[in-house]
Amino acid sequence: MTKLPKELPKIEILDDQNKKDNKILHTKSEDVTFPLPDEDIKRIHDMMDYLEMSQIDEYTEKYNLRPGMGLSYIQVGIPKRIFVVVYEVEDNKFDRYVVINPKIKSLSEEIVYIDEGEGCLSINRPTYGIVPRHARMRIEAYNEKGEKYELRLREELCVCFQHELDHLDGILFTDKIDKKNPYKGKDKYRAI
Repeated sequence: MTKLPKELPKIEILDDQNKKDNKILHTKSEDVTFPLPDEDIKRIHDMMDYLEMSQIDEYTEKYNLRPGMGLSYIQVGIPKRIFVVVYEVEDNKFDRYVVINPKIKSLSEEIVYIDEGEGCLSINRPTYGIVPRHARMRIEAYNEKGEKYELRLREELCVCFQHELDHLDGILFTDKIDKKNPYKGKDKYRAI
């Protein structure tokens, strides 16, 4: 486990119910140049600490947090093509991903959806419906040091990355739910 700070990092997450925030959340983010300023590197690590803490019971209770796996810069009001993912691989053990200027290299044909529905730290209300996602993908991105890497993703982690990639393009998961038929495709796609 990463050594977490004693206090919850100060992260102000935008809420789509606020008109101004909603406009920002629907903004397409811009590519980043390297080297990153120190303030960006600190923010990236604060965001990952926040996400990790949000997935550990003692912190969720202490700070009244909703669990989150991913967070993009646009969700904190900054239109840069950066997001982070903190994925629990076993109890209180996490893999951390810093994803900057990502490019999708390939997508599977198979489409899946999260059975209990997707969630988002910027959407603070119950939301129902199917969000079709690719079951697997390969992406290329940079870490905070400007080092290029490639990742192959599948299932839940792949869905999370697609959710965050959408944020970078100003798309919320609720935008992808069919308004007239929220469960459209349930019989066509695989639930995970």
